[in-house]
Amino acid sequence: MSLGPRLDLRQSQSLVMTVQLQQAIKLLALTNVELEAFIDAEIEKNPLLDGGGNDFTPAPAEQATTQGETATDELIARGEAATDAPLDVDYGAETFHHDGPTDAISDDRSRESGSFDGAGAIGGGGEPGEGLDFDSFSGPSATLRDVLDEQAAAAFHDPVDHGIARFLIDQIDDAGYLGPDVVADLAERLDAAPERVETILRFIQHFDPVGCGARSLRECLAAQAREADRADPAMLALLARLDLLARGDMATLRRLCGVDQDDLTDMIRELRAYNPKPGLRYGGSDAQSVIADIFVHRARGGGWTVELNAATLPRVLIDRSYHATLAAAAPTGSTAAAKTARAFLSDALTNATWLVRALDQRSRTIVKVATELVKQQEAFFEAGVEHLKPLTLRVIAEAIEMHESTVSRVTSNKYLQCERGLFELKYFFTSGIASNDGGDASSALAVKDRIARLIAVEPAAVPLSDDKLVDLLQAEGFDIARRTVAKYREALGLGSSVARRRAKLLEVAA
Repeated sequence: MSLGPRLDLRQSQSLVMTVQLQQAIKLLALTNVELEAFIDAEIEKNPLLDGGGNDFTPAPAEQATTQGETATDELIARGEAATDAPLDVDYGAETFHHDGPTDAISDDRSRESGSFDGAGAIGGGGEPGEGLDFDSFSGPSATLRDVLDEQAAAAFHDPVDHGIARFLIDQIDDAGYLGPDVVADLAERLDAAPERVETILRFIQHFDPVGCGARSLRECLAAQAREADRADPAMLALLARLDLLARGDMATLRRLCGVDQDDLTDMIRELRAYNPKPGLRYGGSDAQSVIADIFVHRARGGGWTVELNAATLPRVLIDRSYHATLAAAAPTGSTAAAKTARAFLSDALTNATWLVRALDQRSRTIVKVATELVKQQEAFFEAGVEHLKPLTLRVIAEAIEMHESTVSRVTSNKYLQCERGLFELKYFFTSGIASNDGGDASSALAVKDRIARLIAVEPAAVPLSDDKLVDLLQAEGFDIARRTVAKYREALGLGSSVARRRAKLLEVAA
């Protein structure tokens, strides 16, 4: 066999994901709020995209679940869509959209005829006697750092002490706590005596709110006890053994503190009045509210209506008139500038068309998945969590003829609002507990809810043990083991029967 170069032809199959397909898959996993940020970025890059506000109305659920509609996976893979046009628009909401407080004044006529009443309020669009709430124009509320910095400026006149105090305040988290090694690290960085840094920290811990700057729960509560002039040896001994208090070991606490039961009860009552996280009075900087992506309403003729949250769902249009204007103004011929301009306009139009199609298909896919989810868990929406059924992604995927990964992307980080509250879509997918009488299996969440209900009504003097809970649940038809009951109880944050009995005795004593 001779060695040498040669040419061979080989055939092979491989999955190639186009940019448009990757974009469509990415959009499925985004929430409505994340989608708005994504579209804003796309509008900045593509001049043919026009953001029309948030007045986007998705297709009705019954249209999204028509039997003859092409499967979503095939639709995305082939690059097809029912139409390039946007979905229906609530033009009334778009026309009368209010962006600011002054938009509350109804129209130009009312603004022209508006007058100042005796209180200085602008008359016009509201009810008689109503005016603008000027408190709404106030600046942002003070943060914990602002409050502590202001007090530090008044308390420390020495520039070095003030600088150390500012360094310490910058390290305090939203709950009001410092790390355990902050004092030593700061003393080394500033070449200052650790005792000096510690003294300044003690001053900060007595700023308002008291306890901020503590390095542990014990130090935080001790600062509040000193501020209330209750830091006697007995209280300090109690704070030194908070672990015994959590376990309910009252006998050991009485011996260590050197007090009787009445005094210990008074100390515990006072301790509960202290704030373990004083910094949260001014809120946390990273707090984010959860916004529903899907609404489920009870239909008039029976059943349920599923719709997307139009308030947070962005609407995007293709500005074809602007495309025609740019095409007419573009240079003609075979020059490099002309070819570059035509290629740019072609790519912009193609990307804009694909984005509109992908958004339309995303809406239809989410509504289709949510509709089937509501259909599978209809008993939950009618009667509550105790009727929640075991459900997997595969069941939904097979019912709507989609791939399981598509359903997983749709249900990730999205929330459903219904009569019973706000739930993440993943909440409805749970494992099952078999029935001991041959009936349908029950959801693990339903079993957890039943365990919580049984413990809530248990006698204070004789709490239900895990073995007793197993007997009660098996009598109700649940085929469940003791270790499963213990796992579910711990997941609910409920202690053992001994711990619950001690906690209830403490409540009675307090």
